[in-house]
This record gives sequence, structure tokens and C-alpha cells, in this order.
Amino acid sequence: MALYQAPSFEALERLSQSRDADLARRELLNSDRIRGRGAQSNHTGRFETHARENFDDGWGVVEALPMTETVEHAERAKSIITTNDSPDIGFERSINAYRGCEHGCSYCYARPTHAYLGHSAGVDFEREIYVKTNAVEALRNELGAKSYRPKPIAMGTNTDPYQPSERKHQLTRGILEVMLETRHPVMITTKSALILRDLDLLTELAKLGLAKVAISVTSMDHKLSRKMEPRASSPARRLEAIRSLSEAGVPTAIFASPMIPAINDMELERILDAGKAQGALAASMILLRLPGEVRDVFREWLLRHFPDRVRHVLALVRDTRGGRDYDSRFGTRMTGEGPYATLLRQRFDKARERYGLEAKLPGLRNDLFIAPTLESKQMSLF
Repeated sequence: MALYQAPSFEALERLSQSRDADLARRELLNSDRIRGRGAQSNHTGRFETHARENFDDGWGVVEALPMTETVEHAERAKSIITTNDSPDIGFERSINAYRGCEHGCSYCYARPTHAYLGHSAGVDFEREIYVKTNAVEALRNELGAKSYRPKPIAMGTNTDPYQPSERKHQLTRGILEVMLETRHPVMITTKSALILRDLDLLTELAKLGLAKVAISVTSMDHKLSRKMEPRASSPARRLEAIRSLSEAGVPTAIFASPMIPAINDMELERILDAGKAQGALAASMILLRLPGEVRDVFREWLLRHFPDRVRHVLALVRDTRGGRDYDSRFGTRMTGEGPYATLLRQRFDKARERYGLEAKLPGLRNDLFIAPTLESKQMSLF
């Protein structure tokens, strides 16, 4: 049987306007099964030929349904370095050792990619985690190619490199070991204090001008943060990570991303202030964006946690996207447009100036690269 399936969004809109918000939530959500998850449903992937949904057969519930436990899938990647040419992104190359992310952010723009694996962008994205078990081996092979030319590689661009599965598999640590061995530049973005486990490697890379880190903090309110990112580190632990990284000489920035209208946007200045106090050198901000299925997952999340704000939040989002839920155009998809987006950007610019976060993190070096030695696959004749 499929996981709980929420009704249509016309129904969501009607229920969000209901005077009895608690009743609306009870009708829509099976919260006992999705405790610790950001998504509220598990709609069939958009590429599947058959759709599934739960229904009441009149017999009632015989036994309690199980929790949505995490399932890991071993995957061997053909290649590990991904390239892009987007003008909105400050890097050309990236590595994602995992597919899916257990942190459970309802607004995660990577959710639609799980449909390519035959999964839902909802709960499946958080519990069906693909582990690229040969990530370190694949990286060594790609860096060792005669045609390879070094450029900074970003980690944490699609799914978090320090999500819970990393504690066991340590793929991110293995990748950093290769980066240090080959003197290759690397950039990391994360919401997890687990990054401090690799402080030794990051310190050595930073001494050579080969590493910089961005820690994403969306709220200083522990309760709100737990709703927004159920299995990510607490705000206090993330700020502690900024302090430890900065003290170790690793250039570190704070990302106030995403800013969600009427949910966490009022905390923008507080987040930047806290980051500066812990040693952050720079700051960045991205406005909430809702591509593909993310719109549906986020709406359901709103209805569960903020049923009285659904219409207001979505109206503000549409005001920043030309009346639509999402605008994919380069140049505006990260920042939005219109009065609200302009005001938010002005607030960010003034706060960044006030707290001395205007500088950019230093550039990384490409001239120290040493290609790894690869074992020959050619068998000896003697």
C-alpha cells in the first residue's frame, strides 16, 4: 500500500480557509507515520504509468501503520563530477555523493529529481536515500584523466553532503581526503554540524587556499527550525560549526536561505548578526522558490504547521514571481522581483553592510593540483 496521499490542492485551499484549522489538519495528515519528516504525502512520481492512492474501504484501521523508516540503496556511479553552465550559480562543477536527503526540508528544490528514480518528491525523497558507494573511486579516476583541468568543485548543491547517512558511509570525508591528496579546490554548503568531524582535512585544505564553507541557517528559533528542517542540526549547533571553522582558519559564510515570506523573513537580520558574531566572513540569501513538485510539498507543509497563513504566504510568493508559483528565468529565479522581493534585498544589503559581511570569500587556487596516481587496468604479460 502506498503512503498517505493528500487530496487535491483545490481541497487544500478550501481547507486552509476553513474556520476549523485543526479539523482540516486531521483530515489531511497522518502525522504519526511521518514524524520527523518534512513532506506530508507521497504522491506517485510524475513519470510513473500508474498512480496510487489510499481510500477508506469501510473496515476501519485494524492495526497501526508503520513509521516511514529510511531505506538506503547502494548505487555505483558512472561519473561523480557534474557540470553546469547556469549564470545564476557561482560554480561549474559539483559532486553529490547521495541522492535524496534525510534532512526533510519541505522547500528543497532538489525534490523533483527523485521522480527520475521512480520515487515521489514527497516522503520518498527523505527516506529513499541512494548512496554512491564508489564515489571516492570515481573521483580519483576522473581527476586522473589526462584531459582533466582543475576548477573548484562544489559539494552540497543538490543534497547535503553531511546528511545522516554520511555518519556511516563517510563518502564526503573520503572525497575530501582525495581533494587534499591532489591539492584540488573544494567548496561546501551544509546544514549539518557533522562537518566538524572533518575539521582536520578542511583546516589543511584551507591553509593551501583550497577550501571554503557556507553554513545555511534558516531560523534562530529552535522550534521553527525543527519544523522547517526536521533532521538537520539545530541552529545553535550550526552557529557552533561556523565558530569552529572560522577559528581553524577555514573561510566561512552564513547563508540565510531560503527566506520564506511571513514564515522566517522577519529573522533575516538576526541570522546575519549571529553568523557574524561566530566569525562568518560573508553572507548570502536566496528567496524561496517552488519548482515542480516542490510547490505541492510546500503547500501541504504550510497547511500542517501554519494553516492560518497559507493564503497569505502563497500570495506573497506569487507577488515575487509575476503572479505564478515559480519563475524559472535566469537572473530572477533566486531573487524574485516586485515590491516584496525588492524590500527583502534592501534589508539584506543594509544588514550585510551593518555587520561587515559584504566581502566575498577568497577565491580558491587551481595551480597546486597534482593528478592522482591510478592503478593500471592493463594486465602484465610477464
